Amino acid sequence: MDIVKRFLKYVSFDTQSNDESGVTPSTPNQMVFAKFLKEELVSLGFDEVELDDLGYLYATLPANTDKPIPTIGFIAHMDTSPDMSGKDVQPRIVENYDGKDIVLCQEENIILSPTQFPELLAHQGEDLIVTNGKTLLGADDKAGIAEIVSAMVYLKEHPEIKHGKIRIGFNPDEEIGLGAHKFDVAKFGCEWAYTMDGGEVGELEFENFNAAGAKITFKGRNVHPGYAKNKMINSMLVANQFIQMLPAEETPAHTEGYEGFYHLIGINGEVEQTTASYIIRDHDRERFEARKQFITDCVNKLNEQWGETVAVLEMRDQYYNMRQQIEPVMHIIDIAFEAMEAVGVKPHVKAIRGGTDGAQLSFKGLPCPNIFAGGLNFHGRYEFLPIQNMQKAMNVVVKIAELTARKS
Repeated sequence: MDIVKRFLKYVSFDTQSNDESGVTPSTPNQMVFAKFLKEELVSLGFDEVELDDLGYLYATLPANTDKPIPTIGFIAHMDTSPDMSGKDVQPRIVENYDGKDIVLCQEENIILSPTQFPELLAHQGEDLIVTNGKTLLGADDKAGIAEIVSAMVYLKEHPEIKHGKIRIGFNPDEEIGLGAHKFDVAKFGCEWAYTMDGGEVGELEFENFNAAGAKITFKGRNVHPGYAKNKMINSMLVANQFIQMLPAEETPAHTEGYEGFYHLIGINGEVEQTTASYIIRDHDRERFEARKQFITDCVNKLNEQWGETVAVLEMRDQYYNMRQQIEPVMHIIDIAFEAMEAVGVKPHVKAIRGGTDGAQLSFKGLPCPNIFAGGLNFHGRYEFLPIQNMQKAMNVVVKIAELTARKS
């Protein structure tokens, strides 16, 4: 099975995660996909294929040389974003893209256009996998899984490429910030690893956001609207008051680079009770802590103003910036950089405006920078994946394995 067929098979599985479920994996369909992957890895002849009860899948490609070489790993996540449906994904391939608008869904007039998405123009002449405009694609991160599996198959088929022991790991629930929480670093047994979870070709990342999630429950008091004066508290209006307290220019739509933000990702309410869910992001740890404190202060101010508890805050950290964990072992960045150049990919070292499982794993003792998987416009109907990007990512994985052996 070539890498494209492998990817197209993977996206046929609906693996959205759910941050409200409280179990691991957060959705049962992720385990269905994990069991499929386990069977595939066994059939391909990998060693130590193990799927635990939490949906974490591990496998080994044994070394093909007696030379002492560090054990390295490659990691990707099985879940897709809760932001949009990943059920019944119907991808199609636009061959030799001509730089014009791509009609994703004729009846709903959903168009992937370089006017809105100018990054399309960098992929003229390439073959693009796109959606039908009704779901996300799932390149985040099934492209990463396809690239890792295909690279390991390539190494098995080319024993002339010497490499050490390589571990691969596929985990659930990255999209809700929990992917690495129950990843067994000791069992994985690597000196370092790479997540294949980045975007555009050439991306090499070892900085990411510090991240937290916040849920605020606003409590109202409902009475008959005809007799509500000085009695009713409309929780939706209290929620709106809170939303207006946050700086309007510090949202994803107004920030870039190292700028952090508050992002309202969901709101649900009626007069009696309203809940608002936020994610909080910043690369700088001090500014990150200040953002969390500001949320807390706003909740406290509301309660003081109303003279009772109208807002209840639940907030938890999700992951931290991995840079401080990577800097002492920068040779692992150097290897990835050299691998990219060796296969004709120009490295682009940048800070992630997001996070990866590698951030959490780095703090658990497994240094784990992030490498491009090749998709663009993740988490929505306009997601697309140049086939050539996916092939280049696979080549980078192969070359990292080769260089790690050569430099040992």
